[in-house]
Amino acid sequence: MDSQTSQSSQASQSPTSAHTFQVDLRGLVDLLSHHLYSSPKVYLRELLQNAVDAITARRAEQPDAPATVRLHADGGALRVEDSGIGLTESDVHNLLATIGRSSKRADSAAGLQEARSDFLGQFGIGLLACFVVAERIRVVSRSARTPDAPPVEWTAADDGSYVVRTLPPDARPEPGTTVHLVARPGAGDWLSADRVRSLARDFGSLLPYDVRVGDEPVTDLPAPWDRAHPSPATRRMALARHCHDLFGFTPLDSIDLDVPLAGIRGVAYVLPTAVSPAQRAGHRVHLKGMLLTERAEQLLPDWAFFVRCVLDTDSLRPTASRESLYEDETLAAVRDALGERIRSWLTSLAAGDPERLAAFLSVHYLGVKSLARHDKEMLRTMLPWLPFETTDGRLSLEEFAQRHPVVHFTRTVEEYRQVAPIASAQGVGVVNGGYTYDSELIEALPSVRPGTAVAELDADTVTAHLDAVDPAEELALAAFLAAARAKLDPLGCDVVLRAFHPLSVPALHLDDREARHEQARAEAEEQADELWAGILGSLRGSAPRARLVLNHLNPLVRRISSLKDAELIGTATESLYGQALLMAQRPLRPADSALLNRAFIGLLEWATHSDSPKDGFR
Repeated sequence: MDSQTSQSSQASQSPTSAHTFQVDLRGLVDLLSHHLYSSPKVYLRELLQNAVDAITARRAEQPDAPATVRLHADGGALRVEDSGIGLTESDVHNLLATIGRSSKRADSAAGLQEARSDFLGQFGIGLLACFVVAERIRVVSRSARTPDAPPVEWTAADDGSYVVRTLPPDARPEPGTTVHLVARPGAGDWLSADRVRSLARDFGSLLPYDVRVGDEPVTDLPAPWDRAHPSPATRRMALARHCHDLFGFTPLDSIDLDVPLAGIRGVAYVLPTAVSPAQRAGHRVHLKGMLLTERAEQLLPDWAFFVRCVLDTDSLRPTASRESLYEDETLAAVRDALGERIRSWLTSLAAGDPERLAAFLSVHYLGVKSLARHDKEMLRTMLPWLPFETTDGRLSLEEFAQRHPVVHFTRTVEEYRQVAPIASAQGVGVVNGGYTYDSELIEALPSVRPGTAVAELDADTVTAHLDAVDPAEELALAAFLAAARAKLDPLGCDVVLRAFHPLSVPALHLDDREARHEQARAEAEEQADELWAGILGSLRGSAPRARLVLNHLNPLVRRISSLKDAELIGTATESLYGQALLMAQRPLRPADSALLNRAFIGLLEWATHSDSPKDGFR
């Protein structure tokens, strides 16, 4: 046997021993306070949660058992009493002193899930969170399951040490548990009476048991959405007050969220002002009455960014911090169900309350458009109501399609601004599809309105609707047009002469996306090195170039076209080009800005030169 084999054999026969992890409690508490929990305030939620779970456990065995939780705060200390199931000395050692172990246990996986379904806490962190604000915790408890067992006291410090001792029977005559906290230095405010009262109301207002801070009730049942009211109007007003108290705004409307199969009851409040679709809404979610989070972002579909929700559920799964929801199939199903409730509300408004729908759409049309993109039925329902910017004013697509045999649209706001005044004067209706979701909805129009013709409006279409100039007149201006084209050719722009209304527009700059892409490619080719210039040159397209359409009916253009001085023609053409760009509200390239500056200076020099013949250019 070689030496390596001998060593291996000896290693396999050497004795081994098992070890347990040593936990630094202070380090663990620091980890909880800085990374798991968003705020020290969660300590009170954990206390309430343990108390409620203890009562739930006792009532499962003794349905008539009292169900009370009492909190007493005096600044540096807090006492929480519950009438729950209580603990024996063995329970204290097994549950309170073992990090990560939960009292909600069963013998099998199925039994574990069933046992936990009625409880709020599911992760066994228990009283550990209280060390975020307390330097010492004392628990006095008496078991309802073992009434003959004496009360037991468990006292723990934030250094990880604890002491357990039994107490005389009269130390706690009735079953239940009392938790005493002593604040750590600097954390006394978290145990003040006002802070405890506020947190208890925030976390526990929907709890099913009698919870009080001193003599003041915390619970406020039934929930606002479950209360009876004399009429729908008074209920709407009551919910509006609830929304204002909860979220700080008066809603446009309220939407009932009732999904019995998912154990969900609540309400969605419609925001009174527009918000960005990218803004993630924060919703309030209660789990079996206990506030879980105020910032649940994944509760609703993305398109429903115009509402804020508050609801109670018994089916959704919390994360380990119990401050957000676990993304699973149940949450996905709930999200779809709540989205369907909001969709149904919109449909009912369209069918029976057009005034409220119009008020809603005036603020939140963007959210409805987002929904309608993927939902043909919603698009069909909202078609008479969704507003679009058109050359006929602000209209719905339904009304615009009734007026025009072809629904022309542009894909960008800049294109619309280019062609809208001219197209309108020629009797061509155009819809601005440059805003969010609009072009997608316009293209989907034939799918919900059969027979509707939809066409993207490009430079060729606009030019085709403009009147041609008499050939003889255009031939007479050939020299002028040649000079103008030569001036704008380096900018990738052609010059065209047409006659159109309104007369006040001297020139129109037209291009399309392909022309702009070709222009951008050409500019990049000019600035690139030899290798990249060759690559970009190989990508040269056959797209039409941008064009400057001169209005032969405009008096200024007529005077410019009569000029004989080639240099002055070039300067005037550059001025018309720059003015057309500004009228279209297009972003200016560096070359365009230089052109505008050059043309302005040129015209000033010409106008102030005493020897200039001016050629009748007035």
